[in-house]
Amino acid sequence: MKPAAALSGIPEVIVVGEALIDVVHTGDGVTEHPGGSPANVAYGLARLDVSTGFLTSIGTDDRGLAISSHLTGAGVHILPGSQSAAATSTATATLADDGSATYSFDLVWQLAPVAPTYLPKLLHAGSIASFLAPGAAGVKSLLQHCADLSTVTYDPNIRPELLGSHHEARTIFEDLVPLTDVVKLSDEDAAWLYPRRSPEEAARHIRGLGTDLVVVTRGSEGSFLLTADTEISVPSVESVVADTIGAGDAYMAALILGLLTRGGEGLAPPILEQIARMASMAAAITVGRPGADLPSSVEMRARLVS
Repeated sequence: MKPAAALSGIPEVIVVGEALIDVVHTGDGVTEHPGGSPANVAYGLARLDVSTGFLTSIGTDDRGLAISSHLTGAGVHILPGSQSAAATSTATATLADDGSATYSFDLVWQLAPVAPTYLPKLLHAGSIASFLAPGAAGVKSLLQHCADLSTVTYDPNIRPELLGSHHEARTIFEDLVPLTDVVKLSDEDAAWLYPRRSPEEAARHIRGLGTDLVVVTRGSEGSFLLTADTEISVPSVESVVADTIGAGDAYMAALILGLLTRGGEGLAPPILEQIARMASMAAAITVGRPGADLPSSVEMRARLVS
């Protein structure tokens, strides 16, 4: 794992990626919520008291202002150039009876020609933004810029309906992996990328591409973590499921917090297990209530002592 840059008075973490409005259809009607995986991660980090900057592309329309208010209200610093889109993107989610969601998108992704003027301790990228042209090239450029100087985390959060061919998407993914220190993906992501491999086999392949840690989340079956020296499985935290929106992003935010605060023991098995258990707790809190309502540090501490 690369050493963190010594920073003071600026965000510890920069998240780069899409922000959009989730238009949620349920049996009770239609509601709108700020969303997008990277935006949710930025929000979740701020809720966990991590100083966070967010580089994205939203409009100055009502939906863009709703996203901005949502994120800044949690403490996220929206970086210059982020409010540059003609209109704010949307994702329409339709919820099934078991709380699972299917999505359709109205999304344009293009980063403004700006870049952070400092290096964060950690750069996180993910989801549609890492695949969708023209903005994906800007995401890759940022990862290349930070790869030797910051810890880099990546969550592909695969949305097949927005990707090109399977070969093209996997090539983009595999080109980004060597620029990262940590790759987190769901078992569904792994199955789409590598349909002939088990989640564990996919994780071993991904780690072999040049990253230090691969984490595969498996819903109620917990998560699988793999380094060069260690393979561990950590159970999920039980929860009554309202819906699954934001669960993976809550896990990612708590995983990042764990990486930032892990101390000098690196990726030793006890540290990995502790980090995964905290991330699973964050996901469990999130699925227990509607929407991407990620937990605060106060809620996490309360669950730890309950």
